[in-house]
Parts: sequence; structure tokens; C-alpha cells
Amino acid sequence: MAKNGLKRKLTAILSADVEGYSRLMGNDEASTIHTLTAYKAVMTDHIEQNRGRVVDAPGDNLLAEFASVVNAVQCAVDIQRELAERNEKLPKDRNMVFRIGVNLGDVVEEKDRIYGDGVNIAARLESICEGGGICISGTAFEHVSNKLELEYEDLGDHEVKNIEKPVRVYRVLSYPGAVAHRVIRAIKTGAKKWGKILVSAVAALVVISAVAVWHLYFRLTMEVASVEKLASRLPDKPSIAVLLFDNLSADPEQEYFADGMTDESRDA
Repeated sequence: MAKNGLKRKLTAILSADVEGYSRLMGNDEASTIHTLTAYKAVMTDHIEQNRGRVVDAPGDNLLAEFASVVNAVQCAVDIQRELAERNEKLPKDRNMVFRIGVNLGDVVEEKDRIYGDGVNIAARLESICEGGGICISGTAFEHVSNKLELEYEDLGDHEVKNIEKPVRVYRVLSYPGAVAHRVIRAIKTGAKKWGKILVSAVAALVVISAVAVWHLYFRLTMEVASVEKLASRLPDKPSIAVLLFDNLSADPEQEYFADGMTDESRDA
């Protein structure tokens, strides 16, 4: 037990706020407050269902804690899924999207409030998120990576305000309604589509090449030559073919006699 009635504990912290809250309030205060109140009630229900408790909820912010980081991340997923479904029923310019950060860290507890770096890191993680997203710390990731059927993107180390050491950040990807999930799904669909197009293009190229080779080969080998190309010009008078006379004797000096006989035969 710490001094002055304060005590420390390790807990999972969920921090959430609305993206573009000032814009929504500037456009329509009454409608924004009505939606915010309804969405906070939804979030509170999910927090309680996942065995957590709401610590504080000023303005568009909400802070909750859980004994289990697995429950905290699952709760964040449940919240984003339902809020995405509810936003589908609202005009696009009235959509209210929350950013959620989850951290597992040491906190100081005073009565019903919690303080310390554990809370601050959760708030910084929330500010890194895009609307509708969930970011978790490296310490939270170590406990949930093999326990929940989710996909994560490692965003690397981040320097965060008032925290001495960089914080490892992971973005939760694979849950319906998540912005990142829609992007990943589109990338996978596009990759599959382009893969099919590439295979089809290669197959078409092979067929075209085969047809071209077939036509070229058979045109060269099977083209029938004309009579003019094959026939030699015939002489006007009867003629015979004369082969060379060969010297069959052992006397080289008789070569001239064989050559002479050949010449005489050609001239006849």
C-alpha cells in the first residue's frame, strides 16, 4: 500500500474519444449530444459485458479499466463493430466515429480514479488511431496476439508526449466495421482480381504465340512451290548428261587423257 491511501496496480486501460467532435458540435449541437449520449450508453454496456468498469466519461472522452487485457481488446472490437453499424443509419456527415487506445500498464488508484503512465499511454494510443480504429501497446499485444482471432499491423515505436521511452504500437485490423479492415479486404480482393487477370493474360499470350508459330512453320514447310521455281530450263535439242571421266590407272600422267575425253564429250 502506497502512502496517503494510494495504491498501485497493473490494469488494462481503454481510452476513447470522438474524431472531429468540434466539427460535429459546430454543425449541430443538439444532434451531436443526442448521438454521443446514445453511443456512450452502447459503450458502457459493452464495457460491463466484458467485465470492465467506466472510470470517467467527460465530454466526448471515455476511460475504462479491465482486469484482463484480452477483455479490454475484445470490448474495443465489440464497440467499434456496433458503432459502425449504427453509423450506417445516419447521414454520412453526422457519423460519429471513436478512436480507441488500449494499454496494459501500471496505474495509481485513488478511490474510483486511476492515474499514471498506464493511463497516459492509452490516451496517446487513442490519438494515433484513425476514426473507427483501435491501437494497442506492445505490452497489450504480447497478451492478446495468440488469444483473439484478430490481425494486427505493427506501426513501430512512437515517441509520445510525457513518456520517457518510445511505445510500441499495433493497429488492430481484422474486425467488421474497422477502417483498416475495409482497406485490407480491398487490397486482398484487388490482389486476387489482378492475379486472375494476370493468369488470363499469360494464357492468352501463350495461345496467340502458339497460333503464330503454327502458321509461320506450316506456311514455310508446306507451301507448294510453282512449276517455274522447281523446273529447270530444257535445251532445244536432245541432250545427254556426261559425268566426269576418271583416271583409273596408276599413272598420274594419264590425267590429261581423262580430262580431254570429258571435254570432248561435252562439246559433242
